[in-house]
Formats: sequence, C-alpha cells, structure tokens
Amino acid sequence: MSFKDQILEGIPNTLPQPKPYDPKINHAPKRKAILSPEEEKLALRNALRYFDKKHHSTLLPEFKEELDKYGRIYMYRLRPDYKMYARPIDEYPAKSKQAAAIMLMIQNNLDYAVAQHPHELITYGGNGAVFSNWAQYRLTMKYLAEMNDEQTLVMYSGHPMGLFPSHKEAPRVVVTNGMMIPNYSKPDDWEKFNALGVTQYGQMTAGSYMYIGPQGIVHGTTITVLNGFRKINKSPKGHIFVTSGLGGMSGAQPKAGNIAGCITVCAEVNPKITQIRLDQGWIDEKITDLDELVARVQTAQSNKETISIAYLGNVVEVWEKFDEANIHIDLGSDQTSLHNPWAGGYYPVGLSFEDANEMMANNPDLFKTKVQESLRRHATAINKHTEKGTYFFDYGNAFLLEASRAGADIMSKNPTIGREFKYPSYVQDIMGPMCFDYGFGPFRWVCASGKPEDLAKTDAIACEVLEEIMKNSPEEIQQQMADNIQWIKGAQENKLVVGSQARILYADAEGRMKIAQAFNDAIAKGHIGYVILGRDHHDVSGTDSPYRETSNIYDGSRFTSDMAIHNVIGDSFRGATWVSIHNGGGVGWGEVINGGFGMVLDGTKKASTRLKQMLFWDVNNGISRRSWARNEGAVFAIKRAMETEPNLKVTLPNTVDDDLLENI
Repeated sequence: MSFKDQILEGIPNTLPQPKPYDPKINHAPKRKAILSPEEEKLALRNALRYFDKKHHSTLLPEFKEELDKYGRIYMYRLRPDYKMYARPIDEYPAKSKQAAAIMLMIQNNLDYAVAQHPHELITYGGNGAVFSNWAQYRLTMKYLAEMNDEQTLVMYSGHPMGLFPSHKEAPRVVVTNGMMIPNYSKPDDWEKFNALGVTQYGQMTAGSYMYIGPQGIVHGTTITVLNGFRKINKSPKGHIFVTSGLGGMSGAQPKAGNIAGCITVCAEVNPKITQIRLDQGWIDEKITDLDELVARVQTAQSNKETISIAYLGNVVEVWEKFDEANIHIDLGSDQTSLHNPWAGGYYPVGLSFEDANEMMANNPDLFKTKVQESLRRHATAINKHTEKGTYFFDYGNAFLLEASRAGADIMSKNPTIGREFKYPSYVQDIMGPMCFDYGFGPFRWVCASGKPEDLAKTDAIACEVLEEIMKNSPEEIQQQMADNIQWIKGAQENKLVVGSQARILYADAEGRMKIAQAFNDAIAKGHIGYVILGRDHHDVSGTDSPYRETSNIYDGSRFTSDMAIHNVIGDSFRGATWVSIHNGGGVGWGEVINGGFGMVLDGTKKASTRLKQMLFWDVNNGISRRSWARNEGAVFAIKRAMETEPNLKVTLPNTVDDDLLENI
C-alpha cells in the first residue's frame, strides 16, 4: 500500500503482522504496575474498543503482554511501515490544507530524529506523548485526511473523539491533554489513568503537535545563558556552565552554550541519547571518566575555548568532582525531567542506568527513596559551589520543588512571597523581567514545503523585519531586539534543523505580527510555500506555572490558571488553525496549565486578518496579566500596546506606598 492509502485506511480491517521489538531504538522505561486486577481488565476493554470484535481474541493476549511488560498498551502491531517524518504538505491525502499541515506536524513530532521514544509515541520529557497508542495515531490521521474546512476534530488526551460540524473560521482541531478534576492530578493519578488509556501527558508541544526538536528551546536557552553571564558580569568566553540532561528539550543546552560562547559540561546517564546528540552535532565531545573530564575542562579554561562536553554519567558526581578539583563553576543548573521523577525523569546517583530502570519498574518505592537521597546529595554539592560564587538557577524542571519535597537544603532562610527557595527560577531572574514582561517569547514557524531554501528565505524576511522595527524601538527593548537579530543571522550556520524545516526566535507582538504578515505576503507572491506558525507554551501568556512561567508574579495569583485558559479560548475564535490546553507540561502533572496554538498561513487576505487578531491577543493577554501583578516592564509594555491599538483598553494597577503598609 502507498503512504496515502495507509493514511486513508486508518485502523486496518485486516490486522498487520506483529512488529518485533527493536532494541536499537531509544525506548520508554517500563512503567510501574499500578492497576488492580479489575482495572487491568478495564484497560484491556478500553484498548480493544478501537477494533472490530473479530480481532479481540488475537489482540487480547498481545495487549495483556504489553501491559505486563511495559506498564502500558502501546499497540506496537499497529505501528505504520512507512518512514515517520514531516513530508511536504502536498504529499498528504487531505481535503483541507489546514488539516494537511496538522498531519505534517504530527509526523514531525514522531520523527525518529526528533522523538525521544518514537515507538511509544513520546516526543520528549520522558512522558510527553503525542498519542497513547498507535490506534489513536491511525484514526487521527484518517480523520484529518477526510475532514473539510467546515469540520473540527475534537481530541481528548490523544483520543480522536470525532469530526464535528463547525465553520471555516473555527479551529480545525481542538486538543486537550490531561485535563483532570483537580483532586485527581497527583503523579500516581497520571500513572493510573494513563495506564487505563483514558488520559495522557502532552508535555507542552508534544501533544499539541508543535515540537520542532531541540531547536525549539535553543534560542531561549541561549538567551538564558547569555543573560546569566551578564548577571554575574562575566563574558562567557573561558567560563563554565554545568548542567544535565541531553534527552528531548534538554538536548538544546550544549548547542546554546556553544552559541553563547562558554564551556558547557552537560551530564547524561542514557548512552543512546548521548550518542544521538554527538552524531547530530549538538555536543562536541563525549567523556566517560571524571578525571579525564577535569583535565579537559582545565585545558578549555586555559585556552578560553568554546566547547560543549557531554559527561556520560550522573551530574551529582560532576558537581562533587569539580568541588574536589577546585574547578570554579560560573553558571549552574539542571534540566533533567524532574516533573517526572519516579518514571525516568531523574536517575539517582550510585545506580547504573540499567539497574535504575529495573528498580523503577519492579521496586518503585525503593527507587523513590533513592531519587530523594540523590536530590539531597545533589543539592548539598550545589550549595558548596554557590558558597564559592557559582550562580545557580532552577531551569523550570521542578528541581527545587522536588528537592524541597525530598528535604534537601534549598529553602530560603528569609522567604518572601514567591521566593521560598535559596535559588531563583530562571524566569524569576532572567526570562520573566527581561522577556515575558515585555512580550518577548518563542515565536516559531515551519515551512510546509519542506524546502531548506524556503527556510532560508523566511530567515532573511524575519531578519529584515526585525532590523526595521529596531530602528524605532524604545531603549527598554533594544537588547532583546539585538539578541534576536544576532540569533537569526546565525541560525543557518548553527545547523539547528532537526526534522522539519523550522525556525524559532523570541519576538514581541509587533514582531510576530509583522514577520507573519511578511511571510503571508511572500506566500501570496509565490516566493515561498505555506508557513505554519506556532510557539512553545513556555511563553508570555500561554502558561500558568507558579514555579516557572509565572514565577515572577508576586501578587499571589501565580497559583491561578485564568490566563492560560483565556489564552486558548481567545486564540480559538480569533483565527487559530488548532488550539491545545494541557495539564502538566514542563514542570509536572498538577503543577501547571498551559495552552498553545498552530496557525497556517496560505497567502490569503483572510490569513492576514487572522494573524493580526490572534497574535496581538496571544501576547497581550499575558502582558496585561503581568501588568496587573505590578511588573514594571509589563506596565510599560501594555501602555505602549494601548497607544498603538485604540481598541485595547486594559485595567492598570495603582501602587501602594510601602511606608503606608509598614504603619498598619
């Protein structure tokens, strides 16, 4: 069967042959057994409902074996035979070009070069899934191939509920992931309900089809590293950044370190993903011995090299060894998936990778104990370095949160509202006040033609637009503009593309709208093919996350999620092609609500209207909330936005004199 025929077939009437387990692929770890015998039967009933009864007797023992062996029913047999990658948009069998664009993005998320655990449909973060099983994938792709521009596909946590009548200006797809009743949003609830097949963890851009490989976070990481060095008044040249994690999103760190110009040491325990990053050129060297690592770093310091080094081992050992060797760490962080600490997001020191995976599945209580012991030891090692002047920040991966729950010494001696920990979130000190408050966030696009030359043209268009805007930009955002122009000029030479022909840069509402309009004009003239716009949920107004995106909100509202919900609702009726709202992305199940969108530019006047309406709202919703929290940069930004748009009228805060409150 051709690729198009397989898409249109959906769930096949004749079952394909079972697929052998491929040990060369990076697989998800076995999930712990959490279902009762009756719940196991329910999980099997839930899985079999995708198939005609004639197949149940064949599939039942197979699905039972998967549940027992892996803790989930992935339906490996249904994995397609064709290669998984983002094809040019015209190669998809679709009645709607908007639907074809979504098919392209789904396949990009599952591309072997992009996805962390492709056979388990997990894109990044250890559990960030596009779908829970291969039946959901097949059925979704069939629906997208069949849909017209007056239908909307409804996605319930990976499950395609179906096509419903709507209208041409409505989103083509509406996605929810993990939207639990609040009292059922603890980590073990995810394990249970995901094993039952009724919900999933969509991470941020996995279950919303907008992941573009590690490039998606490289720019923000580069900005973070650059501004981290600015905070400590040091040039990156010859200075050290120590962190951990090379899977998925965290794989961006060494590339960002190279772009910033520092010495990056990034520890990773998984040999497969370490080798992948080396082969992809995202790290320069791999070292497996701590003494060799020390010697190599000392040489790099002496020569003031720009280099990224992966240490295949546990980061706790790196912190301890560098203390012993008296190597000064200038910047320190961690980007292991601590939103998922008990199921492969964080590996405890003192255990091999293989032994940790075995314990995780078969002795989860002991594994949890080992993780918490490791977090306490990890924090102790970091504290020794910070006492010597290291600037350490939480990278939004729930490191401080989980370390605090483990009883580690990371709490502030003088806590204030929003500053409970010794160390700041990077959003509190860097991204929040410098970027999000002013409306700058991760604007991204994908060239639907799949042509590298189209990406090069869009890079040039974006650069020209930014340079023109910068001529009249206020002083408050000149640094942000300069950093972005420098980034986009170096984007091609830094070889950031993994998977789709995609790009990211940090832009405010003005920049996003003007770049998007320029793209739409170029499409109308036939200079480039369709462009798919999107962003990370990690943005100005997409996410309510008290320990990350909204950690620099100090009016008490950082634990609310009104902003993220309004963001998605507002995007949906202002022209988004698809919208998504998730629980859990980035920092953990029950710890965050985040929303995203995708928008297809086709060169039409309608696309021009949609992009202006939606992108303006998508950014200024968040700025207005940050302004109401009395963030000075946001007050400046929303006042400026009201001056340019007469239909925008936002409630501004009145400040209270500190002296007045002191006297009550």
